[in-house]
Amino acid sequence: MFTGIITGVGRIAAVHDLGRSLDHGKRLEISTPAHYLDDVGLGDSIALNGACMTVTSFNTTQNLFTIDISAESLAKTAGLNLIGTVLNLEKALRANDRLGGHIVSGHVDGMGVVSQFEQIGESWLLQVLAPPSLAKYLAYKGSITVNGVSLTVNQVEDASKGCLVSINLIPHTIENTALGHLKTGSAVNLEIDTVARYVERMLSLDTSLKANP
Repeated sequence: MFTGIITGVGRIAAVHDLGRSLDHGKRLEISTPAHYLDDVGLGDSIALNGACMTVTSFNTTQNLFTIDISAESLAKTAGLNLIGTVLNLEKALRANDRLGGHIVSGHVDGMGVVSQFEQIGESWLLQVLAPPSLAKYLAYKGSITVNGVSLTVNQVEDASKGCLVSINLIPHTIENTALGHLKTGSAVNLEIDTVARYVERMLSLDTSLKANP
């Protein structure tokens, strides 16, 4: 479990094949800020751009850790197989931690595409086209996770190609996450609000039961 509050910015330092076929995944080496791994142990969960992964090895001297990512996860996430990719990192939530963002599972629900990213005044406007399947979960002033960052939706606009979500990024977010590396056309990992997921399930089940008493 996570909060969407980024605790460090890392980078993919190396990518190794786990097999020769497309059915095999990759082993990633992730570089981190100094001392980021001081409280990390084998098997710990760290979210990479919003995708929950398991630490398989780490080296505190070199500030590196590794994760194994399956072919299935690679197919359903963005930017987790390219050397040099800058990543938002978040360690798993502890029971006594502050919940500064919102409840985030670390399971990517879909990939969106940045349609606009520009500075307006002191802040930045980020517009992401989310897939149509996620549109019903997105609402004005609701929460969304973009590449692992907990953000507030300022506007939603439904279209045939999906749902256009507008988000305001303050300078602190740009300076302390990897979102500042985005550009028009960038693919991003999206996770919907967990509460919205359960509400949709309850409403759909209630409608189904009424239709089939």
